[in-house]
Amino acid sequence: MTVPPLALIFGREEMILTIGVIVAQEMFGKSIPVLNVPMASFDSLRRNRWAQIKNSKIYCGINADDKDLKMESCRIYTTEPTHSSLQLTQFDQELLDGIHGKAAQIAMRVIVRTAQIQKVTSLIDITNGHIDCCIYTGPATLEFAQRLCDLGGKFRISTSLNSISVDQRLWRSQGIDPALGVPSEELARAYLEMGARPTFTCAPYLLDEAPKLGEHITWAESNAVVFANSVLGARTIKCPDYLDVMCALTGRALETGCHISENRKAKIEVQFEMTKEVDDTLFPLLGYLVGDTAADRIPIVTGLEKQDVTMEDLKAFGAAFATTSSSPMFHIAGITIEARSPEEVEAHLKDTPRVSINPSDLAKQWYRFNNVDGSESSVKIDLISLGNPHFSYEEIKKAVKLCSGRKKNEKITMVITCNRDTYSRAAQDGYISVLEDFGALIITDTCWCMIREPVIPRDAQKIITNSAKYAHYGKGLTGRQVRFGGLAECVEAACSGETNNKLPQWLKDIEKV
Repeated sequence: MTVPPLALIFGREEMILTIGVIVAQEMFGKSIPVLNVPMASFDSLRRNRWAQIKNSKIYCGINADDKDLKMESCRIYTTEPTHSSLQLTQFDQELLDGIHGKAAQIAMRVIVRTAQIQKVTSLIDITNGHIDCCIYTGPATLEFAQRLCDLGGKFRISTSLNSISVDQRLWRSQGIDPALGVPSEELARAYLEMGARPTFTCAPYLLDEAPKLGEHITWAESNAVVFANSVLGARTIKCPDYLDVMCALTGRALETGCHISENRKAKIEVQFEMTKEVDDTLFPLLGYLVGDTAADRIPIVTGLEKQDVTMEDLKAFGAAFATTSSSPMFHIAGITIEARSPEEVEAHLKDTPRVSINPSDLAKQWYRFNNVDGSESSVKIDLISLGNPHFSYEEIKKAVKLCSGRKKNEKITMVITCNRDTYSRAAQDGYISVLEDFGALIITDTCWCMIREPVIPRDAQKIITNSAKYAHYGKGLTGRQVRFGGLAECVEAACSGETNNKLPQWLKDIEKV
């Protein structure tokens, strides 16, 4: 039997779980204390066996009978502050007063309480939202959405939906358990009734309605946030789940993080130079290492100014970067939208520390992804995983070029995920039929972060993907071995049932230098 927590105590600000508790308070009348203490106090608490929260303080000791209980200072997040410096507009106050409906009132209360915790002093209008918590992870996620829907909640801005847990076209024929499929559809339906568009994609930046330079938005999905800030030049924080819904219901968001120009400046320069011819594994590998190097800092990557970089390269870089970094954006000198001119680059580089990534570091990361020990010349492959994040139209075209006139090995499963718009456009142009003739399964609505058995065959043991993000998460999500390679290598593995256990040629050339 799982025992629920009596309180949550953090040594640093933790907004995801905190917002969850605030939502439970505002919507369901349920709560537990959420406290923040200095790290020194947090370490002290961990060394004790007993603690009590009383009168806004934490008392701790070896046991409850301790005569010399220590008292630790704390900040309680679940108690509304008596004073706040948050400036509200007349519309904000109307929302709080319930003039625009109960759902909007709840949403505004959650936003205001979050702003107060983060000591944000003002809110801003947003024009676009992307909802991440449309993924069904249990009854609570469905009850949250349905409660807002029943209260008359309507999104005030253009709102797209992230990937959901199943492909609504195919889940029944795929043998998905109705215990997952049915509530997943009900959850999606609740958000659609509130006015969201049925986009069901983890790559909303591929949609026709993608935001523009300088547009204030609220997105939650990590790779989407990074691409929106870095490549499109839109402005968003990495919004915690549930807060994204509240912002869409009100059209208001916290003026903090990357909404503020000064906060978009690079904090570290990552120098990387690549002079040899490369393939499509460069940007996933590089993004992964840049993210790991930058950690929570916004980086500017220099040395790629002469490289021919496509939107698909930036998509792969951004997804990999978001896997290893908590930073909401990156810059690439001469390429990304806020670092193209020499003046913009110079502003980012001013007083910015520099580190370097060598091409040989990419080879080392390839070895780590593929767990190569040199004992085998090739590795048997059971499943090809493509589309994490969702494939773009251009990626579909590249796959078609590699698959056209060929047939995959009948024992191998190949799955490509994309959004509905991309699927419709590719189907109209005849590309989907080419991929299906090859033997690929094309899935919409869901993505690899949610795909499990039986879409992944129960006897499949080894997966190859061209996504650094899935190479990182895949083993933990599926329990299978996951390898990383370029798109051409993935297609060859689909045909032969195995993959070469050697570095790509361009990385071999680097090792020889």
